[in-house]
Amino acid sequence: MLKIAYSPVYKYELPEGHRFPMEKYELVPEQLLYEGTITPANFFHPEQLAEEDILLTHTREYWDKLKTNALSRKEIRKIGFPVRPSLIDRGRFIAKGTIDCVSYARKYGVAMNIAGGTHHAFAGSGEGFCIFNDFAIAANYFLHRGEIGQFLIVDLDVHQGNGTASIFKNEPRVFTFSMHGAKNYPVRKENSDLDIGVEDGINDEAYLKILKEVLPDLIDQINPDVILYLSGVDVLKTDKLGRLGMTKEGCKERDRFVLENCKQREIPVAISMGGGYSERIADIVDAHANTFRVAQEIFF
Repeated sequence: MLKIAYSPVYKYELPEGHRFPMEKYELVPEQLLYEGTITPANFFHPEQLAEEDILLTHTREYWDKLKTNALSRKEIRKIGFPVRPSLIDRGRFIAKGTIDCVSYARKYGVAMNIAGGTHHAFAGSGEGFCIFNDFAIAANYFLHRGEIGQFLIVDLDVHQGNGTASIFKNEPRVFTFSMHGAKNYPVRKENSDLDIGVEDGINDEAYLKILKEVLPDLIDQINPDVILYLSGVDVLKTDKLGRLGMTKEGCKERDRFVLENCKQREIPVAISMGGGYSERIADIVDAHANTFRVAQEIFF
């Protein structure tokens, strides 16, 4: 069964005028249920991430600032949200959902988080709508317990996973691969284990050609126990922040290729949704829903 991490706290009310599409976290599960791709039995509600597990990835100084509302204006500005206790709690549920997805993926082959993909969060700071780095937290959780020996992070969000790259720069048990817009945010990029920057306006054919040339050999080279896949849909031509030229069909084919490679090699894959900022919320929801549709088709 496809297990999907979702909690009502994923939907968060931002101040009026803020244009981050928070409503997608409610609309994606509604759409999947309406069309019959899943049933309520597919959902699980994660518990809140424990402090001790936060500190496997994030610094004590940063965590203390978060829980005492002591971030500076500059630190809050880098995150891009007004940082409230309820937003911090939300991030803890999402990160625990990604941990649980790894466990479910090891049992069923794949598991998915309606949210997550918060790859701009560094060990000691938040950035780019990201407070906690859910992939880093999940990987460190299992590495610390000795349950998993090798992770491969496949980050196909349009923005480079700079926080993830920084956190794991000296950790050979986590290989970081980021394929992103070369000229997009962040301006100052970190060094992933493998970075591929693509040009503005790249179309489906050119994007998929690069991915298909690189990913299978990379998986075989790293031979991971688990793959963490960030399936951002901000690669779409319609995306306000993306600047690439991909269609929803091309984005869906991207997801299919990644998941088929995981399935063929019997490598568990845990998926977080990442970014999506198209003008029409329907485009964001449909593109994210495609990832779930493909996972259900391939694995179940």
